[in-house]
Amino acid sequence: MNTYKRHRFPPEIISYAVWLYYRFNLSHRDIEDLLAERGITVSHESIRLWCIKFGAIYTRRLKRKHRGYGDTFYIDEVSIKINGKQHYLWRAVDQDGEVVDVYLQAKRDGAAAKRFFKRLLRSHGGEPRKIVTDKLRSHGVAQRELIPETIHSTRQYENNRAEQSHEVTRVRERGMRRFKSTSQAQRCLGAHAAISKLFNLGRHLVRAEHYRNLRESAFADWSRAVA
Repeated sequence: MNTYKRHRFPPEIISYAVWLYYRFNLSHRDIEDLLAERGITVSHESIRLWCIKFGAIYTRRLKRKHRGYGDTFYIDEVSIKINGKQHYLWRAVDQDGEVVDVYLQAKRDGAAAKRFFKRLLRSHGGEPRKIVTDKLRSHGVAQRELIPETIHSTRQYENNRAEQSHEVTRVRERGMRRFKSTSQAQRCLGAHAAISKLFNLGRHLVRAEHYRNLRESAFADWSRAVA
């Protein structure tokens, strides 16, 4: 099946626009101007529809080809207001900072924690060796019922890795002038986590030559996902 069938623009332009949107903090109108500078005339509404459709497709393909996560999960939740109502964005990252999953829910009680933990187990394909959370009781409830053999740590400051991972969400939220609906937020943040992280290679942590090799590998993975 041709993913790009009946689209007027070639796959190279569509995938480039989607990459710009999820890789950088740009609006659809910003991308419209960037493409216009290259002589490509496309409306911001078309770019928005591309990001909705192809962002989900690319994300699924990247997850299928993912090499796997670490054995330690750092789990945290942050509050987000959508249409004046409080929601909670649950997030789990591994010890390398890779986002395992993000899930938007209306509550942060025990039932919500168990729903999120079940998603994590499906994503990971098994139980992690250790989880690190804050002192929210809901995490303990889910851990005892679903993964009782997993080590559960709630030491102060140990969960900073997950809390810092929320910063990109705040940046994206400000750039979009708040999320308009729960479905939009879940769709956008899920794709952003998969695509943006692919190219967030920790430039300050490695030598320049090694960084260039990692970047080439990331672009190779991206090329396979958009093919």
